[in-house]
Amino acid sequence: MSSSNVGLSLVVLRNVPLFSGLDESELEKLSRVAGRRRAGRSEQVVRAGESADSLIVLLSGRAKVTNFDEEGREIILAWLGPGEIFGEMGLIDGSPRSASVIAIEPCELLTIGKNEFQRCMQDNFQVAQKLMQILVRRLREADRNIESLALLDVYGRVARLLLDMSEESDGKRQIKKKISKQDMARMIGASREMVSKVMRDLEVSGYIICESDTITITGT
Repeated sequence: MSSSNVGLSLVVLRNVPLFSGLDESELEKLSRVAGRRRAGRSEQVVRAGESADSLIVLLSGRAKVTNFDEEGREIILAWLGPGEIFGEMGLIDGSPRSASVIAIEPCELLTIGKNEFQRCMQDNFQVAQKLMQILVRRLREADRNIESLALLDVYGRVARLLLDMSEESDGKRQIKKKISKQDMARMIGASREMVSKVMRDLEVSGYIICESDTITITGT
């Protein structure tokens, strides 16, 4: 990798939570073996079932983690934003990719090969510890989603999804990332028509305000 690319990767790695515990020399060592790539909108970054040969950091853009049920219907498992990692599980247990990742807008990616990442974990307990924290968080989120599917009706699932996706902004809970009714349906295991009905009911009842690409949760 050229010195300019090494410098860019070094800057990027400093801001990735997974590597926040590394000192400058370790970051520089990792930046020298990291690769850079781009993915266009709707491009498949990784495919379920293929061998896991690298950990990937999403530098910019957004992507979705997705899979398909037995009837061929898409299920969205998670959304990914800048600074988030994926592809780490196969590097730990040697299994193929368990899901696909698709860019939903142009993305810039940083890749770290399997051998280099495993060496980094062996040499730096902080990285292994951070990775365990990330995996535990994702497991808790999966448990929460399973609980929602088992115990909540579609109204409850839509409400929980809106709350989970919202962020505090000027004293309000808002969702500023554009998401379609179809994608919401794929995340909670419901039909698009039912999600549309629930969203209309929530808006008419004053629980949410939909303006352009922003949804505000009023809590009234």
